Amino acid sequence: MVKLIFGLALLVTFTGQAATWRLTYPRAMSESDQRSIYPVKLLALALEKTGVRYSLKPSERIMLQNKALKRLMDSRDVNVVWSVTDKQREQQLLPIRIPIYKGLIGWRLLLIRDDMPARFKYVQKLEHLIKLIPIQGRDWPDTKILQANGFNVTVDNAYGNLFNLLRRAQGDFFPRSVVEVWDEIDNPAYNTDLMVEQEIAIRYPEAMYFFVNKKSRPLASLIEKGLEIAIADGSFEQLFVQTFQGKLDRANMPNRHIFELENSFLPTATPRERKELWYDPDVLKLDQ
Repeated sequence: MVKLIFGLALLVTFTGQAATWRLTYPRAMSESDQRSIYPVKLLALALEKTGVRYSLKPSERIMLQNKALKRLMDSRDVNVVWSVTDKQREQQLLPIRIPIYKGLIGWRLLLIRDDMPARFKYVQKLEHLIKLIPIQGRDWPDTKILQANGFNVTVDNAYGNLFNLLRRAQGDFFPRSVVEVWDEIDNPAYNTDLMVEQEIAIRYPEAMYFFVNKKSRPLASLIEKGLEIAIADGSFEQLFVQTFQGKLDRANMPNRHIFELENSFLPTATPRERKELWYDPDVLKLDQ
């Protein structure tokens, strides 16, 4: 028997006395898109920590992020999505306020054309960088952050098109998080004629959360409980280190000129006081 709780937001299958929580997340853009691997692993870890039975699968169809969020609002096709938070998203959806990337989603390196590095050597101040044009997704919270800090941003709806905009010189750089950029630059589907700029970084406070439908409070509580257990027993940290140690080493952040930006769109409920939820290179030592 299948019991439907809160519309299509959460399906729980009952077999005897054991319930199976059925979770569907947005399918990756392509087989070469690596961005969903870590969030899915972390979500599975959280569910395992609760001891419940669960099934975790991608949606039948590929969805752009904005469409996935709308489907989640309507309780259709997906019942969990991970996304950068902002005030609007927290009004529309129910966030689990544990930053799954420990804030690294706001640590940005610059993806540039491979004929451009000499131009960036002259960028010594934020006012110099603002004269250049970044590329971002149309509905990404990062786009609003850059615009609010004075940048003139070139946008597109499709993730794959953003790399093409950069290749066609319709923008000067594509800011990518330190947790994303290395998979992209190593991927032949995206890296043609592109490189990671070696001397500059952008940083602003930002959190990526798991979101569920507003009516799916049991699911939100389940995921939050599992994440908190994983934080307490160290398994969250272990997965984080295993996934991102090499990327952080490769980023060489201590030797970069870091431009700090403001994020006025970060909700006041963001748990910035919980130091264990955020990566801090001066406090947290990642051992191999």
